[in-house]
Amino acid sequence: MDMKKIALMILGMAGMGLAAGASTDADRLEKRMIERSDDVLLVDLTFNLSDLRVSSGQSVVYTPLIRKGDSLRVLPQLIVNGRARQIIYDRASREADDVSVAVRRRNGEEQRVDYHARVPYAAWMDRSEMVLVEDDCGCGWKALGESDETSYAINLAREPRPLMAYVAPKAEVKTRSMSGSAFLDFPVNQTVIRPDYRRNTAELAKIRETIESVRDDKYATITGISIKGYASPEGTYANNERLAKGRSEALLDYVKQRYDLAGVETSVDYEPEDWAGLEKKVEASDLPDKAELLAIIRADEPADWDAREWKLKNLNGGSSYRYLLDEIYPALRHSDYEVAYTIRPFNVDESKSLIYKDPKQLSLEEMFQVAQTYESGSPEFKEVFEIAVRMYPDDPVSNLNAANTALLNRDTANARRYLAKAADGPEKRLAEGVACWLEGDTDQARGIFESLASDPVVGEQARANLEQIGD
Repeated sequence: MDMKKIALMILGMAGMGLAAGASTDADRLEKRMIERSDDVLLVDLTFNLSDLRVSSGQSVVYTPLIRKGDSLRVLPQLIVNGRARQIIYDRASREADDVSVAVRRRNGEEQRVDYHARVPYAAWMDRSEMVLVEDDCGCGWKALGESDETSYAINLAREPRPLMAYVAPKAEVKTRSMSGSAFLDFPVNQTVIRPDYRRNTAELAKIRETIESVRDDKYATITGISIKGYASPEGTYANNERLAKGRSEALLDYVKQRYDLAGVETSVDYEPEDWAGLEKKVEASDLPDKAELLAIIRADEPADWDAREWKLKNLNGGSSYRYLLDEIYPALRHSDYEVAYTIRPFNVDESKSLIYKDPKQLSLEEMFQVAQTYESGSPEFKEVFEIAVRMYPDDPVSNLNAANTALLNRDTANARRYLAKAADGPEKRLAEGVACWLEGDTDQARGIFESLASDPVVGEQARANLEQIGD
């Protein structure tokens, strides 16, 4: 039968509906593979004819159809002939340009036929269906109008492959710092450090360990050491000022005696009475008169600190003050220290080695350079940006690039979380468009991409994403 004639007949019936009860054999297919290759639809089927009986003068015709709504594409037929019918077909086909596939059926034998067809691709085929029509009555095109059983649901819609825009971080001098607090003990009214006095052995060891951890780092250079001492409000403000200043200076002298600090900037500061620390600790306590204590601590009057402490002493007969002396004031006598240092820059090979072993040594810019050595979207590429955001969790650039990586992994939830910390700009808007796209909001995504299509920074990516979304 002329395939063009069949196609015209079917198209004429497309809006009429198909009758039930027709002869259809979808189970006849052992293999069904339908793929798109650019502008061509590839159909590969395997027919199992082993249980089919065809008399010598009979033909059974199988017609595959690709259908969606009113759209229809008729594929070449598979014609299964009996012996006598095959002879007639062979004679006729010599004189006809027939695109159908014809085979002779040998009843009682195992028989399978591989079927291959190539037809022009149309966008409506992305989500369509294949109907296999069987004509074993010689009904011709009527059989096509009497079958409505879907053999195979077709889903050719391609997974989104979004194009992202990563931001290269700026190069930086890698400044770092380590800090801590030491709770040194001093004899009453003295400022001289006794290394073996009470807790001092352990507290001084904390400071030395901090300094030495930086000093012994082959990549680091100490640039500064600062110390700030604090005293508790106990006693007069003037005497506490003397003690805080003297004890801070004594600690710095202790450090200078043990380390070569040539070229290292050192500084000393002090807080005569740590009223801010007192407020925090009282706020966190369960003292019954906590509200009254806080009111005294936070009041503007009296301005004289000694007078304010006198009010604390006399509140409710001094019951809470004794608790302050025993449980809170000792923690207010501390020396805070900070060791500032820089880390030397690394080349790409060094950075690739360090990013898995000691990533804190790397800047964001160095991590970005490592990522550029891997194929975009590869597991290694993605991992670098995930490490970067773990090391720099609040940095806008690391969060934007991490959002892009999450979107490549189809992880829109984490992408949204990262984007909340990213700086506004076309790169962020592009990522937001991709998130909408992956979440199924193609209208919103299309609007974002269209607004960015002419942007000099992300226009290329926006246009490519638009093309994938389609109309």
